[in-house]
Amino acid sequence: QVELVESGGGLVQAGGSLRLSCAASGRTFSTYDMAWFRQAPGKEREFVCGWTSGYTRYATSVKGRFTFSSFNMQNTAYLQMASLKPEDTAVYYCASSPRPIKTYSSIAEYVYWGQGTQVTVSS
Repeated sequence: QVELVESGGGLVQAGGSLRLSCAASGRTFSTYDMAWFRQAPGKEREFVCGWTSGYTRYATSVKGRFTFSSFNMQNTAYLQMASLKPEDTAVYYCASSPRPIKTYSSIAEYVYWGQGTQVTVSS
């Protein structure tokens, strides 16, 4: 069974930091394209960062504050978030695909998704 499980979310004050984890199981994900998305209430799911088609990408809104690492030997990927802002509040999802992603921000192209982990940033 193939599964992705996010963890590490929580409540943090503005300016604080959190590290999210995405644990994969069922097969090796180290060569798969991978990305983090987030979705705030009333908003569409949006691309945050990821490794797709051989390139590391960050949304402008998080560049310089977030750092991600793709799946390691233990099949775990991480998203280190720093200088968090209230607008970062959302459910964060990790996603992956065994085939190269053509459009990195297209959620439809990702085959595997985690259940999401809530990140809440207070003012």
